[in-house]
Amino acid sequence: MSDARPEVYVSTDVETDGPIPGANSMLSFASIAYDGEGRELGSFAVNLETLPEAAPDARAMEWWRTQPEAWAACRQDLRPPADAMADYDRWLQSLRGRPVFVAYPLLFDMMFVYWYQIRFVGKSPFGHSGIDIKTMAYAALGLRRYRDATKRSMPAEWFGKTPHSHVALDDARGQGELFFNIRKALQGAHRTG
Repeated sequence: MSDARPEVYVSTDVETDGPIPGANSMLSFASIAYDGEGRELGSFAVNLETLPEAAPDARAMEWWRTQPEAWAACRQDLRPPADAMADYDRWLQSLRGRPVFVAYPLLFDMMFVYWYQIRFVGKSPFGHSGIDIKTMAYAALGLRRYRDATKRSMPAEWFGKTPHSHVALDDARGQGELFFNIRKALQGAHRTG
């Protein structure tokens, strides 16, 4: 039996101290929920305490030293991961629809969120449903090489008003704007093709 609830697109950005969950920690993350028309339904943002068994990656920390404002933003009002993920799960469950994870890049952001969900809540309402914005751009631009689908190759009108600041809430909102603009371009191409 299929679930007739509408999809809710959950644009999510994570900030971490290294490349893999468990060995490294998720420092902060934010999600913006959108309905199918691109209207914002709500948001969730949290800064996390690091995992006691994890250690920061040297290269990641070197990069963070070049981002002092973003670092300061993600290191205030820290919460234990178990509490934060339980609140996030409640927020996702409160959405009136089936959540679909949306990210740029999907693999990195969803890997961290999913790992934390399974570890601290035991489940993920996303299941394995996720949309990679970079792959959408690759398809919309008709590129031959996936690695050519960079933000530099994307039309300026695809980007919204929200600047990319490496603050999770800003970046989640900016990714949501990008997602809906690319989706609109793809739907327009489908209608005319």
